[in-house]
Amino acid sequence: MRFCLTVAFSIIAGAALAQQAADTVQPETGTAGTGVATSERAAAALAAKDAGSPVTAQTYMVAAANPLAVQAGVDVLAEGGTAADALVAVQTVLGLVEPQSSGLGGGAFLVWYDAASDTLTTLDGRETAPLAVTPTLFQNEDGTTMGFFDAVVGGRSVGTPGTPALLAEVHARWGNQPWEGLFDAAIDLATGGFEVSPRMAGSIERDAERLAVFPATAAYFLPDGAPLAAGSTLKNTAYATTLRALATSGVDAFYTGQIAKDIVATVQQFSANPGVLSELDLAVYQVKERPPVCATYRAHDICGMGPPSSGALSIGQILGMLDGYDLAALGAENPESWRLIGDASRLAFADRGRYMADSDYVPMPTAGLVDPAYLAERATLLGGEAALSEVAPGNPAFDHALNWADDQSIEFPSTSHISIVDSFGNVASMTTTIENGFGSRLMVHGFLLNNELTDFSFATHSDGVPIANAIAPGKRPRSSMAPTIVMKDGAPVLAIGSPGGSRIIGYTAKAIIAWLDWGMDVQQAVNLPHAVNRFGSYDVEEGTAAADLAPALEAMGYEVNVRGLNSGLHAIAIGDVLQGGADPRREGIALGD
Repeated sequence: MRFCLTVAFSIIAGAALAQQAADTVQPETGTAGTGVATSERAAAALAAKDAGSPVTAQTYMVAAANPLAVQAGVDVLAEGGTAADALVAVQTVLGLVEPQSSGLGGGAFLVWYDAASDTLTTLDGRETAPLAVTPTLFQNEDGTTMGFFDAVVGGRSVGTPGTPALLAEVHARWGNQPWEGLFDAAIDLATGGFEVSPRMAGSIERDAERLAVFPATAAYFLPDGAPLAAGSTLKNTAYATTLRALATSGVDAFYTGQIAKDIVATVQQFSANPGVLSELDLAVYQVKERPPVCATYRAHDICGMGPPSSGALSIGQILGMLDGYDLAALGAENPESWRLIGDASRLAFADRGRYMADSDYVPMPTAGLVDPAYLAERATLLGGEAALSEVAPGNPAFDHALNWADDQSIEFPSTSHISIVDSFGNVASMTTTIENGFGSRLMVHGFLLNNELTDFSFATHSDGVPIANAIAPGKRPRSSMAPTIVMKDGAPVLAIGSPGGSRIIGYTAKAIIAWLDWGMDVQQAVNLPHAVNRFGSYDVEEGTAAADLAPALEAMGYEVNVRGLNSGLHAIAIGDVLQGGADPRREGIALGD
C-alpha cells in the first residue's frame, strides 16, 4: 500500500471539512506480510499470519507490531515475568525498531486486568500541554489557524512525554522482575544493531524532506543524505545510553537531570518553530488512573480508556446502538450490515466532536454517552434503508448545562498497539503513540519527541461557542486510541486495539463485531477488509472484498472512497487456549508458549 505523505493544508473553519481534509494524509506505510523472524517460532508465527491462521499458546502470549519487540516480551514472560514486565521490554524495543510510531518521547493508554484481584484498571500516560501554552499556540498573528505541518515540525507541537512514567507505574504496580533487566533486549539491539524493516525504510523515504530539517534527526535517518534502506543494519548508541540511565536510575533520569534539560533545549531552541515545554513540565508529570468505560454488547462488557480518550466511549456507542440489530444473521458480506455499522459510527463521531475532551478540564457527559436508554434512542435513527442524510450530536444526560461547539482537531495514524497475556492470567492492552509519523521530527538522546499538541483543536471557538478540545496549560489532548479488553461473566476474553488515527475506533469496533457476531477467529477478525465511516463518506479498503461493497453503498446514498487503510490490529482471544492475531497490514506477529 502507498500513502501520500506530502500533503500540507490549513485547518479550515468547518469541522466536517477539516476532517475530510485530514483524510488526504496517511503518513505511515503498510508492509503486508513482511517482518524479521527472530527464531523458528517467530518464523512460524509469520507464516501463520500470512496463511490467515491464528497463533495458539497455552500459557502466555504477546501480539505487537514488530517481531523483535514481540520476542523481547516473550522472553520476559518465559522467565516468569508478568505482562507489566513484558510491556517495558516490548515498548523499549518498539521505540527503536519502529520509531516513527511510538517511543520514550510519546504517550500511551493502558487497560489492565489483574487476575489476583479480579479488577480492571486504566492508566492514562497521555502527553500534557506545557504550563506556558496559550490558547493561540496554533494560530497566526491574524487569528487564522496554522497549517498542520507548519505546526507539527519543531518544538511548538511537543507535549510532555508520558510513556516512560507509564512504564514505571505499570512495573511498580504489577511487575515481578527487576526493572533494570527489562531494558536488556533494547540495549543489545541498539548497540549491536538491528535490521531496518521495509516499513521503517518506507516511512523514512516518504518523510525525508521533513526529517532533513534537524541535524540530529537527519544524521540518524538520512546518513550521507540518503534514507536508510530496508535490510541495512542500524545502531543507536545514544538510545542505549538513555535506556541504561533509565535502567540504573529509574524514570527520574528521564524527567529530571541532563535528559530533561536536553529535551527542553531541543524544544525551545529550534528558532523557526520553538515550543514552550519546560523542565517544570517534565518534573511534575503524573500518570493518572481513571475509571474504565464499559458498554454492553452481546452479553459482553467492552471496556477501555475513558476521557481524554474518545476510543472506549465511541466504540461503546457504536456497539451499543447496534446491540438491537441482528448483525449475525445479516453477515459480514451484506451491505446492510455496513449501513448499520457506518451510520452508528457517524452518530458516535458526531457526539465525539461535540462532547469529548480531557474531563479534568471540561465537564463531560461520560455516563450519559453510553447510557443504554440514550443509545437505544439514537439507534432508532438506524431504522431506515438508506444512509442518514445528515447526522447531528445527540443530547446525552448531563448533570449540568453546558454548550460546546464541534471540534476541529485532526489525528494521524502513527501509533502502535500491544496486547499481552501472562502465565498468571493478567491481561494488558496498551496503545502507544508519538502522533504523526516521526512526531515533531525532533530527536534527542536517541529518541523522537512527539507532536501530540496538534491533537488539540487549533481553533478555540466556533461562532463564539467554545470547543471542548481546545488547548490549555496541563491539559491532555483528546485521543482516539482505544486499547480494549472484552469481558464475559467477569473474566477477560479478548484484548485488542489498533493504530490508525481516528479510524482506530472503526477498526477496533469492526474487529470486535467480526469476532462476536460473525464467528471469526482473531486472525480472521483482524484480516477482515476495512470499511470505515466517520463523517459521512465511506472509506473502503482498496484491493479487498470491501471495495466490492462500493456500488451497494453508493446506491444507499454514501459517497465512497476506495483507498489504502493502514490499521495495526493486535489481538489475543482468551479461552481454553490463547489465540493471537496480528494485522497483515503491518509487520507484527503474535507469539507465545
